[in-house]
Amino acid sequence: MIATIQYNSRKLQIDLAKPQDISIPIKEHPTVSAWYVDPPKIEPVVMDDKWVGLVSEGAAVNFNNVWFNPHAHGTHTECAGHITETVYSINKHLKEFFFLAELITVAPEKKGDDFMISKKQIQFALGNKKRDAVIIRTLPNTKEKKSRQYSNTNPTYLQEEAAIYLKEKGIKHLLVDMPSVDKERDNGELLAHHAFWDTKGELRLDATITELIYVPNAVKDGEYMLNLQIASFENDAVPSKPVLYKIIE
Repeated sequence: MIATIQYNSRKLQIDLAKPQDISIPIKEHPTVSAWYVDPPKIEPVVMDDKWVGLVSEGAAVNFNNVWFNPHAHGTHTECAGHITETVYSINKHLKEFFFLAELITVAPEKKGDDFMISKKQIQFALGNKKRDAVIIRTLPNTKEKKSRQYSNTNPTYLQEEAAIYLKEKGIKHLLVDMPSVDKERDNGELLAHHAFWDTKGELRLDATITELIYVPNAVKDGEYMLNLQIASFENDAVPSKPVLYKIIE
């Protein structure tokens, strides 16, 4: 099914029949995990030590409790409330859900024990393109990302200068396949987060960061229409489901 979208001065055609989901779902083992917390739990409700919320146990419905941390378990989207004293809710500040996006693939640069994404790499990949969102796929790109245990592994992160560049270029939505845009242990500096949301200037409450995505190798670099779907929680971060649609020229 082909849909035509008027986007600024362009008429874009997208194939709605071929969505590419780049999210990692929240589920029990094996699952991706970060930030030193226990894995998510999905368990049936038990009442009075008798009633169990499972059809297989005689209940009329399956009725589960779910325990998870949005920052640690699966794909999530966060707003500036993640790092500000005022805890802003992304559900109140993300009001549009379709964005023109560019998917780029980057081989992180090694410096000491760290792997980093630099401003120069992003500049080279984006050039003069005008986009609302940038999706960064890092190399190597294996399916192991969907179940990796990131705690205490010093994952790839974004240099502060790269985050400043994205902000200055007008990128409102940044999506990455790492657990954070910042270094795992940085004494709480969170330089890339602060730079992207401009916490020392005009706070960008309409800008988002989405972490722990997974973009299959079959999805080629280039321009896409991004549908950034979020769960309706009043919190600084929520589970999310970013979906890409190829633009047909």
